[in-house]
Amino acid sequence: MNRAENFLQQKLNERIEKGLLRELTTTSFPFDFCSNDYLGFARSSILKKLINEQSKQLIDLKNGSGGSRLLSGNNKFTEETEQFIANFHDAQSGLIFNSGYDANIGILSSIPQRGDTIITDELIHASLIDGARLSHADRFKFKHNDLIDLESKLKNAKGLVYVVVESVYSMDGDIAPLKDIVKLCKIYQANLIVDEAHATGIFGDQGRGLTSQLNLENDVFARIITFGKAIGIHGAIILGSHTLRNYLINFARSFIYTTAAPLHQMVAINCAYQLLSNGSFHLQIQEKIALYNQLIEEINLPTVKSESAIQTILFSGNESARNAALQLQSKGFDVKAILSPTVAEGKERLRICLHIYNTDQEIENLVNELKSF
Repeated sequence: MNRAENFLQQKLNERIEKGLLRELTTTSFPFDFCSNDYLGFARSSILKKLINEQSKQLIDLKNGSGGSRLLSGNNKFTEETEQFIANFHDAQSGLIFNSGYDANIGILSSIPQRGDTIITDELIHASLIDGARLSHADRFKFKHNDLIDLESKLKNAKGLVYVVVESVYSMDGDIAPLKDIVKLCKIYQANLIVDEAHATGIFGDQGRGLTSQLNLENDVFARIITFGKAIGIHGAIILGSHTLRNYLINFARSFIYTTAAPLHQMVAINCAYQLLSNGSFHLQIQEKIALYNQLIEEINLPTVKSESAIQTILFSGNESARNAALQLQSKGFDVKAILSPTVAEGKERLRICLHIYNTDQEIENLVNELKSF
């Protein structure tokens, strides 16, 4: 092996020695408590039928888009879908990106400029961290959901200020105090960016998100809605003003310099939103969350309190968390361990995701199995 290959193998060996090597697997288990398919849309036969029917109505449904949206990859249907989704979420406008990662990279790398300030919750998603790193703005973190620490950062911020949070955090499933954060942003004239990835479909009327549930749509500079969780498809949209949309079209590199998603993906997104807007799926998932929380309170386990579809059981150390996951998997429960350094050392955990297709009996069986830990 040459020097570069040796370096790669050395880094892999370090992961192996620490028991942290990531590997792809095709193993599946009967009871899904792992995926982000909270509403079951990814497996929905009804959604599949809608997609097939709408696809047949489009005369020129190509295999691919053939280029970026600024070249040959744009079409009327995509723009109509963007406005349909924006209307659903009570936003002026929206711009679809190929993934949530692309959306988060795009907005944070293009809008804050040198001399501006980005203030982020310490537990924001890696894609938001990467987007902030690509910006020339000054960057600061505040302690998770800590309003006092956030205000201390706001007091010292310079230029245009952008506060970045998630409405529901992906590892703990806990909720940001959005109303209080909005108040601080107003006092210090900061612009709030909210990633609604794990709130969409779960909170708000018909699953419009936590921002909508709290009636804060007009107080938020931008919202990122991803389609790969409760919506069950792929891609993301940034919601905001018409000016924001036009700016991103002109300056967000992850939008400008990538081949557009094919039209059939836009059909899938459109149909998923049709299904969401005509159902009461958010009520169904809330019932599952309530049942789980009722049952888990009856046993003495260290948890992070969560009203979302993401639930956690905390462990101390990677080995204990990994062994707990293996025990559950041996009983058919698809539950994964989240290990450090993905989460802070000492806060390793089982990450349990609830879905409307998890039967009440499956949830009860899972909790019964957790009693042995």
